[in-house]
Amino acid sequence: MVYGALDIGGTKIAGALVDAEGRVVARAQRPTPARESAQSMMAAVNSVVDELAARPEWGALSCLGIGSAGPVDTFAGTVSPVNIPSWRSFPLVERVRNHPAVAGGVEPVLVGDAVAMAAAEHWVGAAKGAANALCMVVSTGVGAGLILGGSLHAGTTGNAGHIGHITVDQNGPVCPCGARGCVERYASGTAIAAHALKAGWVPPDGLPATAREVGISAQEGDPRALAAFDRAGRALAAAIAATAALVELDLVVVGGGVSQAGDVLFGPLRHHLGSFAVLDFTRDLPVVPAGLALDAGLIGAAAVGGAASGLFRAGAGGLTVT
Repeated sequence: MVYGALDIGGTKIAGALVDAEGRVVARAQRPTPARESAQSMMAAVNSVVDELAARPEWGALSCLGIGSAGPVDTFAGTVSPVNIPSWRSFPLVERVRNHPAVAGGVEPVLVGDAVAMAAAEHWVGAAKGAANALCMVVSTGVGAGLILGGSLHAGTTGNAGHIGHITVDQNGPVCPCGARGCVERYASGTAIAAHALKAGWVPPDGLPATAREVGISAQEGDPRALAAFDRAGRALAAAIAATAALVELDLVVVGGGVSQAGDVLFGPLRHHLGSFAVLDFTRDLPVVPAGLALDAGLIGAAAVGGAASGLFRAGAGGLTVT
């Protein structure tokens, strides 16, 4: 028995087959044609499913979870990712269900990508055993999932924890979502690179201008790169402190591509969190790197798919999705 998973993001579309211990046994990936048509996007998804279906393990597929950049609507099975303009109320579940390789008894289950990451980290990652945790993805966008009372809290539509669209500056720049001063406009990989470039930073050795290269420059002491990460850390800290004040947290886990910068991100984040999280029940909140690196979205999508199908159990209590 294997669990299938799809992870739809602004940079890549990934798929995997995951075993009952949370290990990825097969993987496929394509670049996200985020600025192309809805049909081109779906063609990339189908290509990932095709590659997975060619694997011998596919014959043991028991469920299929889909983690997607949001907003998502788990009841309608549709997605409207902020960073994928051609997908608005796109019927992703229906399209995946109708793929010729998906057996009739396998019902795809949709959840937000960061909620999937939280499920994975709670199952076999850095949040394992935590009763109340915020698990964040800092990448092309910024998202999060919540573990509350030992259960994955997905919310009514599957979007609970959408921390990237908490306003941290009422007079800040307009976000693609329509609001002003969202966390994403300061802390996403795109925002970090854009801020560094505006300050005069130049990528080293002709490399592309992405957050990864900004992180390399920051590690080498470039003040413009360091300032871009400090700005991102401050925005993340403000949003984390607000979330902790609202629901009370034991732990914060941060993953996604931008988190690979290590202390360049975590240093300013923890520093600024000390200024924002000042109430007794929010102070000294641990912030740790994700345990599953870039596989968390896939492992979590598989876990949520298994839970919805009644197949998945993570420890004695199982995975409860609320």
